[in-house]
Amino acid sequence: RIKKIKLISRTMNNKKVYIIHRWGGDPKADWYVWLKNQLQDRGFEVYILEMPNPESPNIKKWTDFISQQAGEPNDNMLFIGHSIGCQAILRYLQESQASALGVVCVAGWFRLKDLETEEEKEIAKPWLDISLINFEKIKENAGDLIAIFSDNDPYVSLEENKKVFKEKLNAKIIIQKDKGHFTEEDGIVKLPVVLEEVLKISKIKI
Repeated sequence: RIKKIKLISRTMNNKKVYIIHRWGGDPKADWYVWLKNQLQDRGFEVYILEMPNPESPNIKKWTDFISQQAGEPNDNMLFIGHSIGCQAILRYLQESQASALGVVCVAGWFRLKDLETEEEKEIAKPWLDISLINFEKIKENAGDLIAIFSDNDPYVSLEENKKVFKEKLNAKIIIQKDKGHFTEEDGIVKLPVVLEEVLKISKIKI
């Protein structure tokens, strides 16, 4: 009887989670499906959004798409972003009139290094212009904000980006060892630290 009650309490969860993939990613890539399954097992309603034109991400198209799919944020809603997906979430929240419960950013960036081609530089250029970002509004609307970095990410400068997340957004910073850019090419198909942080934000025991 005790076990049965515990199981029911674990599945009574009205929280929604939206996962926004990386540049060049898709809903089946990396660790997204693993995380979705873990969260669904704990009663979360989870959506991995298939973002428009992932090979050439556009700020307005991505933020509009999040808005269309999620609507206005609320205190039962969490967002998980990977790489450029983090910025898309933050820019969406900047335009919102309400607050989310929390945001977990994995390999989020405002500065990039080692872009290989001119095309990549052109695609990244608008995202690297942070002059139009209202950090105070984002901080107000993001709820609990967690920024997870790897100490050997080939694209995301740890010190520069950590500083922006900490100083401008008051984010909790977590640094993982040897995770690269947190992609399946880096061998990352599970990411327990994200699950742990979502459960902490949601006040659900692991």
